[in-house]
Amino acid sequence: MKRKYEILSEKNIEFQNIINEIIMNEVVQQMKNFKQHYSTTRFDHCYSTAFYCYLICKKFHLDYISATRAAMLHDFFLYDWRIRGNRKGLHAYTHGKVACANACTLFNLNDKEKDIILKHMWPVTIKFPKYRESFILTFVDKYCATIEFFEYLKHLKFLHENSI
Repeated sequence: MKRKYEILSEKNIEFQNIINEIIMNEVVQQMKNFKQHYSTTRFDHCYSTAFYCYLICKKFHLDYISATRAAMLHDFFLYDWRIRGNRKGLHAYTHGKVACANACTLFNLNDKEKDIILKHMWPVTIKFPKYRESFILTFVDKYCATIEFFEYLKHLKFLHENSI
C-alpha cells in the first residue's frame, strides 16, 4: 500500500523531473537495500524528505530544485549505519560528508546542494547551515524520521494485536 506522499509525488511531474536523473541512477537505487529508520528503506526516506522539501521550498519561493536534489542525496551512503565496521567517527557526525562525497562522484552539485547535504544533521554538525534550504532539510529530515518511527510503532501494535 502506497503512502499518501508517494501518491502525491508520483502525480507531481515537476518533482519527478527534478529527481529523475538521481533516482534512476543504479548506485542510488542501491539505497533500497538498506534500512534507514525502522522499516523504511534509505531510498524511501530520502524520497519522502525530497518531496516535502520540494513542497516547502516552492511555497516559500526558495531554491526548491537544489533543496529537492540535495534531500534525495542527503543520506547517500551504502552501509548499515548500525554496524560500526571500518568507519572513523560516529555516524551522526560523519555521514553528511560521506553522502556529499558519494553524491559528488556521480552528480554535478552546486554549492548550495553541498551545504544542504553536509549540514543536514545540524546542530550535531556544529557548523551552521549557510542557506535557508539547508535548515528546511534539517527539520524535514527530523520530521520524516519521526513519522517513520510512529509508522513502525503502528506496525508493531498491529502485529501484536493479530498474534493474540
